[in-house]
Amino acid sequence: MPHPAWLQELARRVPRERLLTHPAALAPYESDALTGFRARPAAVLLADTKAEVVEAVRLCHRHGVPFVARGSGTSLSGGSLPVPEGLVIALNRLNRILRIDPDERLAVVEPGVINLQVSHAAARFGLYYAPDPSSQPVCTIGGNVAFNSGGAHCLKYGMTANHVLGLEAVLADGEVVQLGGESLEAVGPDLVGLFVGSEGLFGIALEVTLRLLPRPEAYRTLLASYVSLAAAGEAVARIVAAGILPGAIEIMDRLAIEAAEAAVGAGYPTDAAAILIVEVEGEAPETDAEFARLHAVVQASGATEIRVARDAEERARIWKGRKETFSAVGRLSTDYITGDGVVPRTRLAEALAEIERLSARYGLRVANVFHAGDGNLHPLVLYDGRRPGELERAEALAGEILELCIRLGGSITGEHGVGMEKRDFLPRMFGPDDLALMRRLRRAMDPRELANRGKVLGEPVPALVG
Repeated sequence: MPHPAWLQELARRVPRERLLTHPAALAPYESDALTGFRARPAAVLLADTKAEVVEAVRLCHRHGVPFVARGSGTSLSGGSLPVPEGLVIALNRLNRILRIDPDERLAVVEPGVINLQVSHAAARFGLYYAPDPSSQPVCTIGGNVAFNSGGAHCLKYGMTANHVLGLEAVLADGEVVQLGGESLEAVGPDLVGLFVGSEGLFGIALEVTLRLLPRPEAYRTLLASYVSLAAAGEAVARIVAAGILPGAIEIMDRLAIEAAEAAVGAGYPTDAAAILIVEVEGEAPETDAEFARLHAVVQASGATEIRVARDAEERARIWKGRKETFSAVGRLSTDYITGDGVVPRTRLAEALAEIERLSARYGLRVANVFHAGDGNLHPLVLYDGRRPGELERAEALAGEILELCIRLGGSITGEHGVGMEKRDFLPRMFGPDDLALMRRLRRAMDPRELANRGKVLGEPVPALVG
């Protein structure tokens, strides 16, 4: 079948080896980390420069072709799922750190730069980039910007939106805009804040100016065991109520511990129903004083065992187990749904007890590993896709957990975005006026809804013009 006119035009402008159209070459791009959704694009452009990205977007605008930007494809909400017969613009080759300014404490990077590489590059100046999603060794800054990604240490330092100072971006009509700048103080509406977390509906980031922070002088990390998940959740409320602000507070339940131990041998207590990982950081004297208070609160919270990391190696082992848990759960079940919802910290214990009850009612195992400090739950619903009806039960259970989050005063997403996965839940969280406002914003930026069509607001997909 001959290629449509827009694809023939694109093929004349970029090297053949960087425009994928063969079905076998397209297959890896048919889904992201939410593998339950698949769609085949017409083509994938492996962009090498921002000029190529701009040119491709302008061509899509002229021909009315929907396009999706994609980095490492780690979206767990289907946010980088292709539009059928649309164009995927892959940004992994735009992976240059353009500038690090230690005096201004900022880095200017391309969107395909891996999150962790920013901190590695900044380390020689005594600086680092704070947002640390669990996927930080592979996820890209462009994806972090699109989904306002979080991470374990965002309790203290905030999400990606708190660390993006400026953006160069191409909008859906091909216009290139500069948003924000290099200063913490901006004049006028917060357009950077509007773009970050928009899940690609407003366009594609071409360059990102990131805020860097001084590396903490000292870290103190403890691991505490509990006889129940609810008890670990109650301990989080006690820590926060005591006025302590750790860098991170994470909880893992028995299944998550089992998976992490099998995968990386982090040395977690395998007889615990749940573990709490808490870390404080900063200037050494201040950190020592805060850690002493933290230790006392945890001791009084009913912990059955408390381990304190004695050196950097032990601290790294504790975090390695936590950060690799998502992939490690694949050892327990080949299929699982990664949930992402938020509840108020004071209602964590209630939420966890209800998730245990739902797990029993549906007859499906749920592994819990999450950012407890900001109430960001990540229930992993395990199922076997080969068994008839099990996927549907897993989806129903995951949906009930999201409704639980809303009912308790939380949110349907903490850091994974809405994407394809949670479109149907937006009307349960927002009223008609709120949704209408979101659609007006979207269409003001992109009247034909070409940028990442079908995500978040679930617009109908009109026929292609080619």
